[in-house]
Amino acid sequence: MLISHTITIDDSEIELLAIRSQGAGGQNVNKVATAIHLRFDIHASSLPGFCKQKLLTLHDRRITKDGVIIIKAQEHRSQEKNRQEALDRLKAIIQNATTVRKARKRTRPTGSSREKRLEGKARRGRIKVLRKKVDD
Repeated sequence: MLISHTITIDDSEIELLAIRSQGAGGQNVNKVATAIHLRFDIHASSLPGFCKQKLLTLHDRRITKDGVIIIKAQEHRSQEKNRQEALDRLKAIIQNATTVRKARKRTRPTGSSREKRLEGKARRGRIKVLRKKVDD
């Protein structure tokens, strides 16, 4: 499976298991195993080291303490659509972990914005002074 132009995962590293879907649906739900249970072991994968590290530090409920990504897809009625959805979700998790966030550039407020802020504070202070009782 192609994740990005530099990262690929071998299909043998992904464990797909067809299980019965939950919820209402009549006889089709009771007879046919349409839901897909996907398991992907991060430690045993061929992902680059930085990618593994990023995935293991993610706070995602789909990643177990042992470093296994577990995804259950049961949205669709067909097994093939659920299989594709599970693979797409795995791809999204890995792509999200591999994207490098751009560093934030610190900026300073302009002189006019500082001046405007101070004028507003002074105006607010004058209004509050006018609310006080008048001394004779």
